Amino acid sequence: MQNPHRQTRPFSPARSALKTELKRAGLKKLLRKAQAKPLKQVAALPFRIGPDGQTEVLLITSRDTGRWIIPKGWPMIGRKAHRAAEQEAFEEAGLTGQIAADPVGWYRYEKRLAHGRALPCKVRVYPLRVEIQHPRWPEQAQRTLRWFAPAEAARLVHEDDLRRLLAGFAAGDGA
Repeated sequence: MQNPHRQTRPFSPARSALKTELKRAGLKKLLRKAQAKPLKQVAALPFRIGPDGQTEVLLITSRDTGRWIIPKGWPMIGRKAHRAAEQEAFEEAGLTGQIAADPVGWYRYEKRLAHGRALPCKVRVYPLRVEIQHPRWPEQAQRTLRWFAPAEAARLVHEDDLRRLLAGFAAGDGA
């Protein structure tokens, strides 16, 4: 049933072609930029001290492939990198806490695009000492979350640099 108050534009082949061309031009620019140097992203490495006194890290599943990852995203205009990582942790996993201003490391990966292309990315990782795991968050229906010992988390991720970072992580490295 259509909404009688919603205004729709008639389909225009010219407008559709223009939109496609603009997207293509943006993608071409992004691909050129990524070829010169990897695109930059930021990530939070959520951690807590478990009931047994051991450090645990939280992994989430990616929306597209279901692989285990940490919350990450693009830098945000007007926000420091660690604050953007903190925002990603809330949106993707419902987490808030103390985020460190200095990264514990970085990792590289290939961001797969819908049409099969891949963009090289370098991700700076900021430790986030989790204080609250909210019962609801924006991407709740799209992801699975689970706490792991760092060594176990390292075995589950696909990126070699992230694997090394997780394997060597201890709460003393963090916030």
